[in-house]
Amino acid sequence: MSKVYPHAPAALAGLLHDDMTIAAGGFGLCGIPENLITALRDSGVKGLTIVGNNAGVDGFGMGILLTSRQVKKIMASYVGENKEFERQVLAGELELELIPQGTLAERLRAGGAGIPGFYTRTAFGTKLAEGKETKVFDGKEYVLEPGIKAEVALVKAWKGDKSGNLVFRKTARNFNPMIATCAKICVAEVEELVEVGELEPDQIHTPGIYVDRIIQGVNYEKRIEFRTVQGSAASKKESPIRELMARRAARELRDGYYVNLGIGIPTLVANFIPPGMNVTLQSENGLLGIGPFPPEDRVDADLINAGKQTISTIPGSAFFSSADSFAMIRGGHIDLSILGALEVADNGDIANWMVPGKMVKGPGGAMDLVAGVKRVVAVMEHCAKDGSPKILKACTLPITGQGVVSLIITDLCVFEVKPGGGLVLTELHPGVTLDDVRAKTGAPFEVKL
Repeated sequence: MSKVYPHAPAALAGLLHDDMTIAAGGFGLCGIPENLITALRDSGVKGLTIVGNNAGVDGFGMGILLTSRQVKKIMASYVGENKEFERQVLAGELELELIPQGTLAERLRAGGAGIPGFYTRTAFGTKLAEGKETKVFDGKEYVLEPGIKAEVALVKAWKGDKSGNLVFRKTARNFNPMIATCAKICVAEVEELVEVGELEPDQIHTPGIYVDRIIQGVNYEKRIEFRTVQGSAASKKESPIRELMARRAARELRDGYYVNLGIGIPTLVANFIPPGMNVTLQSENGLLGIGPFPPEDRVDADLINAGKQTISTIPGSAFFSSADSFAMIRGGHIDLSILGALEVADNGDIANWMVPGKMVKGPGGAMDLVAGVKRVVAVMEHCAKDGSPKILKACTLPITGQGVVSLIITDLCVFEVKPGGGLVLTELHPGVTLDDVRAKTGAPFEVKL
């Protein structure tokens, strides 16, 4: 029986019904099955549970299913660029299961591999682990996570052949390979559909055994979530103090390090890697080896990880799936992660993924990073907009990880976090006094200037 269908509606015919679970590939708007999502919306099915890394944006990607009120539940990692999604969740109109990004990738991979569950260090001690079984291995606590299975999987590839073999392009691979395996029926759309035998067997990323139906897609928009233009209003976030913080964070880099940079100010650290230092940047969406960033094309504090700004690779770079990306992270192969934070406690707890009742963004890869990398540095503003301290005796917001931060860099100073807890003030930024720091810090600290 031929796997080839003439267009997306035909490929979905007979597969859809109300209250079903659908998994869809993509990272942000990169590598999403645009044609199949449109056909899904046009089918009119309702009460859907959607599994994927993101929820699209307003009016595009999975976001169009939210506008048409066809979705009952979202299982995702990061949903921060969709205002309608956030509105529906806060209003109680949409059920949400937030899943750490690496855990989501592994749950999908496990579901497709016949593995009912697995233990992970990610999210232990956080709100996302509440009610879940835990177990101790080698003196550390782990959380039991179930595999994910869907009824239909929708994926997007660069090339495919008529037997269903798929080849993905660069970071558009992301979640697509795992999602292709996790459902009873996988429907793939490709930019170029070729005859069997035209693809090199050694270049296949997803073998045709996983793909049941395939179409050649049309009219791809390939939007990005937002665009940063150098020198425009979009780059107004740059400021001398943000640059100072990024420069200070760059001093934590060492020759030969593999480094992951988070959202916001941490992204700017890429601009200040010392000349001659060999640092390899890792991005959660499936890229190892980013840069370099010449002064005339500096990155802004936007999320390189989600492909929101054009990036370049270096000799020796590698592309891979999100499952492989988080295997690097959880497996302890990343030397340093530099992250932003909403709050940090004096014992090294960090909160950076939600404000209950006000902000729904999702953990993204942060919970995996703080649980798996060798060292975590937090770069943050010292106080919130209302002037309240963000460095506290204990976090008031849901935490991302317990006792994981070793260094805090703010717009006022630098704190070291002692093993076992306690802060040590080691540096003051120019023009800042000790009294300034004492007045704006919500936890006691030692001084070693």
